[in-house]
Order: sequence, then structure tokens, then C-alpha cells
Amino acid sequence: MKIAVIGAKGLPPKQGGIEHYCAEVYPRMVAQGHSVDLFARSSYTHSSWLESYDFQGVRVISVPSVDFRGIDAFVTSALAAIASIAKDYDIIHFHALGPSLFTFLPRIVNSAKIVVTCHGLDWQRAKWGNFSTRLIQMGEKSAVRDADRIIAVSEALQTYFWKTYGRETVYIPNAPASYGESDPHFSYGKQLGLQQGRYILFLGRLVPEKRPDLLVDAFSSLKSSEWKLVLVGGVSDTKSFASNLLEKVANNPDIIFADELRGSRLWEIVRGAGLFVLPSDLEGLPLSMLEAMQEGIPILASDIPPHQQLINQERGILFEAGNLASCINSLDWAIHHPQQLAVMARNSQKYVQMNYNWGWISAEHLKLYSTLLKLPESVRIMDLSNSGVIGSTSQK
Repeated sequence: MKIAVIGAKGLPPKQGGIEHYCAEVYPRMVAQGHSVDLFARSSYTHSSWLESYDFQGVRVISVPSVDFRGIDAFVTSALAAIASIAKDYDIIHFHALGPSLFTFLPRIVNSAKIVVTCHGLDWQRAKWGNFSTRLIQMGEKSAVRDADRIIAVSEALQTYFWKTYGRETVYIPNAPASYGESDPHFSYGKQLGLQQGRYILFLGRLVPEKRPDLLVDAFSSLKSSEWKLVLVGGVSDTKSFASNLLEKVANNPDIIFADELRGSRLWEIVRGAGLFVLPSDLEGLPLSMLEAMQEGIPILASDIPPHQQLINQERGILFEAGNLASCINSLDWAIHHPQQLAVMARNSQKYVQMNYNWGWISAEHLKLYSTLLKLPESVRIMDLSNSGVIGSTSQK
């Protein structure tokens, strides 16, 4: 199969769930003999227009972009959709709702099958202005109208599309990345003044909908001097929000901003955490939480539907989203009940290992593509047999 991918900023992934998603799925498809072109933003790849390079077998093609917040993704996606028309692709796969605004372009010109993956209801994100929000909402409607199939990464998103549009979707979730080796001596953590198992970790972009400000306020209200809070993440498109947040924590020695971390340093800081907290008001299916669960880190999260899909009372703690008092009470309980947390962490680790893996996810994509293209059953069986999945998980 010849597959085009539109909507990711580029590869290799730097920050952002979609980029990490693509880095896991598409090289696996290439390894099985398929061809994948991923159209990327030149502002991300720092490559010349239409210049291409290889990422684990995926051809990454740089498309012109503009340095203007809220418009860059739309311009790149439009140009990528036009470029995809000129090539004989079997599948054109759009990621996210904004880029899906342009699903109509290949639909009216060629016979390629159109697939859209919804990673979250992006129009709800605080970083977008009114104009960009309307464009994303239009993209959602375009996906419902033009896509041959819509993939939802969470059960909550499946429910949304059915209740809002009466549109059935295919449920294919995210999965955690596999961490490599990290320093067993915890050297970088010690440089930050941390003690293993005695700090709370927030990992994610510093944006309003992820509510790092709520976590900072809750932590600041705790009376314990034995724990620290570590914020790991980039600024993204909300510099004013991030600046105010960092100004708030600047004079608190127990709150550490580690900026963006990658590779062994990131793995070291995640593995050393005593508690992973994600207080978001909005998520798709958070990769960072799945990774923390896979590493056996105790979880505290807001009770939004995607988090409820992953966490129950046996696998972690949920608090009322946006409720400071609830967050404070849950934090306080967590740091004073380490034995109960350890049991929850083991349960969540087993749950993720059994239910979320990239081999199964890649196989499900190929199964969907093959069904759309009406390929012979023998081809579908070959795709699945080469996926590296042993014993399918309990996915819907």
C-alpha cells in the first residue's frame, strides 16, 4: 500500500502526541513492505520546501509553512493535501481535526481512501483564538462528511461522534513508548535536588487545558516539606500562560521547572517519581500517562472521561477536574499512603501491558486500510501475522 500522512508536524518527534504516535505506527508499516510519505512543516524540519529525508523508512517531505500561530497547521495541511493529489496514494490519512478541513481536496480528485484520526477535540483548547477554533470545528465537520473512516483514540471520543453526528468510528487507542536505559545512579535527578520516590511529576506542555497551574496551587497548599514538584514540558503556543506560571513558582525551592526533557534524562525523571499527576481539563488519550503507568509510577489524575478509561480505584486516584480542594485532598492522601499507591501502580502497569501496545495498534491500522481497499483476505492475514503481536489484547 502507498500511504500519505497529513497533520503531523514532522519526524523525529520532539514534543506532541501526534508526532510520537506517527513515529511508532508508520515505521512498523514500512517494515512490513508498505510505502509511507509523511508531509511535514518546514518550520519543524528546518528543511527546504519539498525536500525529503528518511526516518526509519518513512519519507518525510517538508511542505511550506508560515510562522504565524494558529495558521501554520492549516497552511501546511492544505498544501500537503494538494501535493497528495498528484501522487497515486491508496490511503491518505489525516491526523487531528484542523488538518481534516482539507479532506475534500483528495476526495474530489482521486480514488484514494480518506482516513481521519481524532486525537482530541482540539477546538476546545484554550490556545486557539475564535478564528482558529471555527476552522477546527469546520475540520471536524469535514471529517464527518468526507472521511471513509474516522479513528477515535478514546472511548469518550467515540461517544462524542456518535451522539453529535450519529457517526460510527473505529476505536484504536494510543500506547506508551518503550523507554530505553537511564542512569541507575539518578545523577541528573540529584543535580536537580531530587530524591527518588519523593517528588511529584507533571509531564506535558504548559498549556491552560492541562492545568499545571492547578497542580502548582495544590502542591503549594500542602504542609509537607519532604516532597518536591517537578514540571517537565515545553511552552507551545501559550507563552503568556507559561510565563505567569513560571513566575509563580520562581521563588518556591520545592517546585522545579526542568523544561523539555528527552531520552535518558526524561526516562530517569519519570522512573524516579513517587507520583505522576495529570490534572487536565481536556485530553484525548494521554501518552504521558500511559508511559508512567507502563513504568509502574503511581497515578493521580482529574476525572475527565479519557482518564476514567485508564484509571479506576484499583489503578490510581482520580480527583474532581478543576476542583482545587479535591486536588489538594488527593495529593495529601497519596503522599501519606505509599503502600496503597504501590499496589495501584502494579495494577496499572499490568493493565497497560495487557491492553495497549503499538504492534496491535499498527496491525489494526493495516486491517482498516485493507478493508477500505477491499484487499484479498490473504493480504490482511499477512499484515497481522507480521505485526509482532502475540495474543491480541482486549480492545473493542
